Amino acid sequence: MTDQLTDQPTAQFMAVEGGCACGAVRYALQAKPMIVHACHCTDCQGVTGTAFALNAWIEKAHVKMLAGTLAGTLVSHGFSDAGSSGNGNSVHFCAQCGTYVWTEYMPGFWFVRVGTLDDPQQFAPDMHIWTRSKQPWMVLPEGVRSFEMSYDKEQEWPADSLARLAAVAG
Repeated sequence: MTDQLTDQPTAQFMAVEGGCACGAVRYALQAKPMIVHACHCTDCQGVTGTAFALNAWIEKAHVKMLAGTLAGTLVSHGFSDAGSSGNGNSVHFCAQCGTYVWTEYMPGFWFVRVGTLDDPQQFAPDMHIWTRSKQPWMVLPEGVRSFEMSYDKEQEWPADSLARLAAVAG
C-alpha cells in the first residue's frame, strides 16, 4: 500500500470509522493520524465542555465521508491563551445533533475529535499541549510528553509524520 500524497510505502492500516452522536454523519480515517494531541487550551475546554480536546491530526485526503454532510462551519478567532497564534479556525459539526467532528486549524488537514471514533481508545495522545491552562485536578500520565504551550514539530514529530505534513503544507 502506498500513501497517495507522497507515493511512499505506509504501514498496513485498517480504516477506522467514526461519526456524530446521532449517527447522521459517518466517516472513515484511511490512514493513521500524523500525531494525536490532548489540548488543554481554554478554547478547547470551552468548545468541548470538558477538560481538554483529543485531536487526531490527519490529512483531509485520508478522511472519507461515508454518510451525511457536515453542515456549515463555525469560525473561531483563535485561541484565548495569550501567546498563541491567534489564527482563526473552522469547526465542523453535525447540523442535527451538534457534535463537533473535526476542526481545520491548517489548510489541507483535519483535527478529528478522537471521541467521535467508534473505538477512540486506539488513539491515545502522543502529547499534551497548552498544559499551562489545564485544570489543576487533571493529572497527566507519566511518560507522555507535555508542553506548557505549543512545541517544535521538527523536534517532536516522527520523520514519517513530518514528511506527510510537508507533502500537503509545502
